[in-house]
Amino acid sequence: MNIVVVGAGHGGTTIAADLKLKGHKVNLLKTSKSLHNEHFNFLKEHNGEVDIIENDKTSSVQIDLITTDIELALKDTELVIVYVQTNFHEQIINRLLPYLSPDHIVLLEPGYLSTAYFLKHSPNFEFTVVEAQSSPIDCRIINPGTVKVLFKNVRNPVAIYQNEVKDLKLVKSKLDSLDYNFEYLETIIEAALHNPNLIVHTIGGIMSMPRIEFTKGDYWMYKEVFTPHVWNMVESLDDEKMNVLEAIGANRVPYVDACKNRNAVDLSINSKEAFLHYAKNSSPHGPVRADSRFITEDVPEGLVLLESLGSTLGIKTPTCTGLINIANASLSIDFRESGRTVDRLGLENIKKIIGTRTKQVLV
Repeated sequence: MNIVVVGAGHGGTTIAADLKLKGHKVNLLKTSKSLHNEHFNFLKEHNGEVDIIENDKTSSVQIDLITTDIELALKDTELVIVYVQTNFHEQIINRLLPYLSPDHIVLLEPGYLSTAYFLKHSPNFEFTVVEAQSSPIDCRIINPGTVKVLFKNVRNPVAIYQNEVKDLKLVKSKLDSLDYNFEYLETIIEAALHNPNLIVHTIGGIMSMPRIEFTKGDYWMYKEVFTPHVWNMVESLDDEKMNVLEAIGANRVPYVDACKNRNAVDLSINSKEAFLHYAKNSSPHGPVRADSRFITEDVPEGLVLLESLGSTLGIKTPTCTGLINIANASLSIDFRESGRTVDRLGLENIKKIIGTRTKQVLV
């Protein structure tokens, strides 16, 4: 399949290399100069050559096209995989829209309900949008031109949205050709709110600030922060998330169960133990700074979204609200001002995404 990966950071480069190993034609598009410039320049100077390390084995691949030209990157492609921080999704979606054809599939890794931005800026779009819970691969750029796979999900839940009824079998067939063991959810909002970063990045990042600053970044959040009392916060925030999901007609699936489903081969094991096993053995180093994207992305794009949905549905979210307030005070930023709210996404767009499943009326 002809694929363009939008975003040349850790996830985008690794997915591009992984898909190239699998035999796909892959273009890699960089959309800004804010991060990973040395790495991107290395790729351009070396004709797209990437070393990808997995299980101590190094493979070399050559990405077909390395570019900052959106029109050129999307030309003759079938699948667009967006690996850009969700803070910038609305901006990137506006830039992509002129070059998307009705036959394109756009896969957001992850989405946080960004399908609403497509509806907001192109209400009658004809292409297919797919939102993922999380990236299929945990990975890092370890040197310019070299990426390392830390962990691959066993299963990857996604949800498909179409304005018009199209051939779902064909869409799923193309997605399945990526060999990421996709599971198909009933509605986009399940993928959005089951994004694990909404729970663990926000609580983990906020509660890690003293250790990050004390150790000057020599820190492993997943291994250190989720002590019994911090875990109480995880369960409290998770309960608020499930209350919102239940109100819009989705199933109450705890964070640890969703985590186990993504990460564990053996689904009979204890869900919390599955998370702790990942945290101890497969999780990445960091964050290395207090104002990491664990907070600057997942608070405004995740927690503010959850709080706003809860407010619209009349559901209290005190833990969520408290975490936002702490993040605001700690970093001297009003994340609600820039965050993902029902108003910013568009209430009518959210209603359209949810469809007839809503148990409570969104007003």
